[in-house]
Amino acid sequence: MVHPLRTDTATRIVTCPCCGGDSVYGPANVYRPFCSERCKQVDLGAWASEDFRMPAEAPPADAPYGDPRLQH
Repeated sequence: MVHPLRTDTATRIVTCPCCGGDSVYGPANVYRPFCSERCKQVDLGAWASEDFRMPAEAPPADAPYGDPRLQH
């Protein structure tokens, strides 16, 4: 059964998260949401090298480690 709001003839174009170009978002594009294998690999490399991380300030070097509730 085909979903009533989805047609096979409609092609959804999204922005590639890597290069900003157009990317077909559907089964025909095995690299989705990326536009190409290159963009997919660039994103994987950035993830593996920890480029995608939340910025956080490191605690001072003399700060105690562990749960502060357990420190006396």
